[in-house]
This record gives sequence, C-alpha cells and structure tokens, in this order.
Amino acid sequence: MKTPGMGSGQKFWTLLSPAERDALSNLGVAQDYPAGETICHQGDPAVNVFILVTGWVKIVSYTDGGRESVLALRGDGEIVGETGPETTGQRNATIKAIDDVHALIVRYDRFNSFLDSSPRAGRAYRHMVMVRWKDADMMLRIRPITTGAQRLARLLLDLADLHGRVVNGAVHLEMPLTQDELASLAGTSRPTVTRAFRSWRNRGFIRTGQRHIAILDQAALAKIAGQQTDGG
Repeated sequence: MKTPGMGSGQKFWTLLSPAERDALSNLGVAQDYPAGETICHQGDPAVNVFILVTGWVKIVSYTDGGRESVLALRGDGEIVGETGPETTGQRNATIKAIDDVHALIVRYDRFNSFLDSSPRAGRAYRHMVMVRWKDADMMLRIRPITTGAQRLARLLLDLADLHGRVVNGAVHLEMPLTQDELASLAGTSRPTVTRAFRSWRNRGFIRTGQRHIAILDQAALAKIAGQQTDGG
C-alpha cells in the first residue's frame, strides 16, 4: 500500500548514486550518536546539515515552561537540520537520537555547493522538501476534521511506509517512542493512544511488543485513517 504524501518511502540518501554519496561523504564528517544523546539544541547556531545514514531521531521543541513537544520523527536516509541555516541561522528545534545514530555532518555552504554541482542530488533534495511541505499541509488540513485515533492510524501507516519491514504479510516497525511521544506526533492525548491500541489489538489490526509494533491489517488502519488502499 502506498501511503499518500510519503514519497513511497524514498529518502534523500537513497536517491543519490553511489558516486554522489561518496562525493558528499568527502565533504563532511561522520559522527556516531548513542541512543538518548542530543545532536543539537534549539537555539544553537545552525551551520551544518545532518544526513542520517542509519538510526532514528526525534525533532522536538520546548515551551518556556520546559514542556517537550515532538514535531517529527526522521530515520535512515533522511536530512535533518536543513531549515535553520536558511532561515534564522539558529536551530529552531532540538534533535535527539532515539536509537544509535550514524550521521554525516556537512557544513551548509558545502552542502549547497554540492547540490549546485549535482543536478540529480538537487532534484532529490527538492523532492524531499516538497514531500515534507505536502505532509505538513495535509496535517494542517485534516487536523480540524479528524479524531485523535484517525491521526494515530495515519501516523502508523506513514511510519510503516518509511521505516517498516514486511515479514509474512505483516509490516513490522521498531518503535523507539513512548505513547506520550506518539500522542504528541499525532496531535492527541496519551489516553487516546492507549484506547486505540487496545481496540486495534483486540480486533487483530496490530500486535504490540516492547519497542515494536506489527501492523497485521493495513487496510483496516487505512479505513480508520480515512485513506484509500491501492485498488480500493
């Protein structure tokens, strides 16, 4: 099933040719971050972009009172931290590793020069930007007319499309997020997430374990989310 707005799981790093990946790697520095480490802080000077070769991060913002809000989840092959250098020159959010991350850090000016010299890489970057804008626009449009459970179902399908692994017809998703973080991403409450998961387990739509969700019936979740499956 293709989840609308997610670019069929294609990500910047995987859209590059091997030669382009080598060229970009030569412009940056490889860095490993253990699970739980902060990669950069909201308000820091923004001079680099981060290409996530492996691993997941969460993009979070903080209120004046210190409350954390999860804005996005990014994983293998995706770029993070690309907007700050182009806008305010400061990090507009904090980036935290939620499992072990291997990243390529590239200065923004070098990254821009690379895109200018490689039309294919430039197209891959524009594709990524357009997909993110489309996703953000879609979320703004659907939030007033959907329930928390509908948005949670859509979130799981989106994550499965980007990061899922199909085994025996089920989509397995390693889930390094708490229910509070899932609720924040879906724009709902933790009790809503708890109730939805209980209902979907009982109905055979999903199976959950520690840091793991298996989607057993994608069509059922797509129906809850208000999406159409391919061919129907």
